Amino acid sequence: MSLVAGFVPIWLLTAVGYAACRGGLLGEAVASVLGRFVFHLAMPAALFLALSRMPLSGLAGRPLLAFGASTTAVVGFGWVSAGRLFGREPGERPVWGMAAGYVNSANLGIPIATQILGDVSFLAQVVLLQVLVVTPIILVALDRHSDPAGRVRVRRIASLPVRNPVILASLLGVACSAADLHLPSAAGATLTLLSGAAVPAALVALGASLYHAPPSRAERAERAEPTERAEPTEPTERAERAEPAELAVITALKLVAQPAIAYAAGLALHLPAPQLLAVVVCAGLPTAQNTFIFAQEYGVGGAVANRAVVVTTTLSLATLATTATLLG
Repeated sequence: MSLVAGFVPIWLLTAVGYAACRGGLLGEAVASVLGRFVFHLAMPAALFLALSRMPLSGLAGRPLLAFGASTTAVVGFGWVSAGRLFGREPGERPVWGMAAGYVNSANLGIPIATQILGDVSFLAQVVLLQVLVVTPIILVALDRHSDPAGRVRVRRIASLPVRNPVILASLLGVACSAADLHLPSAAGATLTLLSGAAVPAALVALGASLYHAPPSRAERAERAEPTERAEPTEPTERAERAEPAELAVITALKLVAQPAIAYAAGLALHLPAPQLLAVVVCAGLPTAQNTFIFAQEYGVGGAVANRAVVVTTTLSLATLATTATLLG
């Protein structure tokens, strides 16, 4: 199967999700329900199986170094430029940097890796790098800026691996690999079946999330009625005016700069063609939905984070196919 042909099922399943949501076939909550199923059950099963079967010698190699270099460069540039170019407050800058360089290694990464790369081995390493290194840095910065006294909630950050099923499954997979443990055949078969649902469910959920139903007549009437609302503050108005420019820069960083840096780093490290393809494709994945979740949790940068996820996810279906074709 050619690389371009490998994207056809991705596009078709995404289109199926969009059409099913638009036609009301699966209900309004389909994207949320399928997303939770993938995140809490199917995706952890897939990552656990991949990591438990991967020798530890395959971790932290040159491909991961190349990907890490692209992530560091783009997240760092986005973090700094949010303040210098767009005047974002210190508490908002981590979200800006995350939107520019934190890839969707789960919901969209697993289908892409399975269909185009043939397995999720390298993607599992990307997940570990992001959740064990990048995420704590982002959370520490957000915690410090959200607390009036500048304190960091260490207990909350330390408990993240237990509260996040993707991180927990990844760590358990690494532990099983290190101890050379093998699951009973029934448990392995069950996880294999469950992990097989990750790709189609994630893509249908992605397509459903791209459809936004038009407002009802009652909602339009409510919006049209004048209500007593507080006047927006100057920073909010400025953020709304700056948002298109910010979104353009974030999209360029995420879908162009990050894979380009990963490609250059991969060439410098003399990666063979299959590893180079894996590194560049993973670096070209869109902004992770965790960006919006963190922005909501801390009440900063929510509008930019939300639109960055939607725009980069939509455009990445084309940019990833182009990248795979050029490298292929």
